[in-house]
Amino acid sequence: MLLEEELAGLTPRSETVLTIGVFDGVHLGHKYLLSKLVEQSKNDKLISGVITFKHHPQRLFDSQSSPPFLTNLPQKTKLLSDAGVQIIIALTFTLELAQTDARQFLDLLQKCLKMRGLVLGPDFTLGRNQEGNVDFLRNLGRDMNFNLTVVPHLKIDGEIVSSTAIRDALAKGDIKKVNRMLGRHFSLEGRIITGSGRGVELGFPTANLDIEAERVLPPDGIYATWAYIDKQRYPSVTNIGKRPTFGENERIVEVYIIDFQDNLYRQQLKIDIIEKLRDEKKFATADELQGQIADDVKRAGTLLAQLNVK
Repeated sequence: MLLEEELAGLTPRSETVLTIGVFDGVHLGHKYLLSKLVEQSKNDKLISGVITFKHHPQRLFDSQSSPPFLTNLPQKTKLLSDAGVQIIIALTFTLELAQTDARQFLDLLQKCLKMRGLVLGPDFTLGRNQEGNVDFLRNLGRDMNFNLTVVPHLKIDGEIVSSTAIRDALAKGDIKKVNRMLGRHFSLEGRIITGSGRGVELGFPTANLDIEAERVLPPDGIYATWAYIDKQRYPSVTNIGKRPTFGENERIVEVYIIDFQDNLYRQQLKIDIIEKLRDEKKFATADELQGQIADDVKRAGTLLAQLNVK
């Protein structure tokens, strides 16, 4: 039984209070709930834990409609840990798990993880056919001897902070809203791979990032970004798109790190996306594109320098 094996993989030293969810993005709404989880764990002298999933549950039923992720599993795990959570268990969402009813699942949490409390959002559901809403779980808690705490949604400017809202804002290119709801800059990370060499020809050598296919990306365009190399931060300009001037069709993420010369091939590179500078466009000649890139670099450098002193 894979579910029980994964839950039994980490036996806590004492009783736990848990939350359950996809936690894609680990945005400010998630962090608000996690702060209540950590607070309750300290007050009740319990271990705080998160049950999450390696992939979005919707992927099991329809991989085409499964939403692209804001954070991959390593990023999500780090963000959850940074929020103060003591144990994190990522489950494989299988048909077995989908068909497990709420009582069976919670029985496993008590058996394997010594669960004595749950901290959940108001719209949470659990178990086969989503039977386990908060009212159902509250009644079940009385029967199974665990406490349920329901944390209200966090709102910004009257809107509920959610992964869906962030994806919608990102699709519209509203980077400021995305960053505001995340509580940090939206970031991309990947291994640097060989590109076509167009950047070198134009005088602006770029690092091409190998981004996971399921990762959500902002709209095509040119962005002012921070690039992180060996924990050092550098101003940069990032192009997301298909380079229409050269008639290419593959969507890429390429980063020009301002005033940086070293070879970064095969290294990991992380970028924070700060602001969109312009849409991607097709230029009549490579010389026109070269001039525009020079303007983009100058504008990004000025913008990032201003932010750096605030």
